[in-house]
Amino acid sequence: MVQTPTKTLTLEEFLQLPETKPASEYINGQIIQKPMPQGKHSKLQGKLVTKINQVVEERQIALACPELRCSFGGRSIVPDVAVFAWNRIPVDQNGDIANVFEAAPDWTIEILSPDQSQTKVTRNILHCLKHGCRLGWLMDSDERSVLVYPPGQQPELFEEATDLLPVPDLVAELRLTVGDVFGWLRLGRD
Repeated sequence: MVQTPTKTLTLEEFLQLPETKPASEYINGQIIQKPMPQGKHSKLQGKLVTKINQVVEERQIALACPELRCSFGGRSIVPDVAVFAWNRIPVDQNGDIANVFEAAPDWTIEILSPDQSQTKVTRNILHCLKHGCRLGWLMDSDERSVLVYPPGQQPELFEEATDLLPVPDLVAELRLTVGDVFGWLRLGRD
């Protein structure tokens, strides 16, 4: 849903607004509210964050965060999963993880929701890649496919259950197939 303000807001003014649920993003001067996540989206998001963090968090390689606001390059977006290399995670004066992330994630993952514009989501992935992101995924649970966006290359579609999904080098130990990922949607299965 596009919310048209009565006057054009700057990114700085947008960031001063109260957060919405679901989150709103600031793209090309417009405020666009993300759709409310539904069952499949939530399940995939939760499992991805858990699986990625099992591989990288304890060893302080990277951190996967769900619905993390990232403001950079004149936009403020909220990827479904944002993965940051450990040395790029901003910290506050106490050494704790900061609340504000002003950089593109190293890996951005978007999970297409019903009635969500694939073009809008792709636009956010491309924006991340333009600003230093190492890899983008666009997951479609209805199609059981993952469109992978490497920087500076043509996207590649992965849709066979046995297809091994490419991951950025910082999470090279993470081994997931299309079948693994969409198998999480079946209840009672890891």
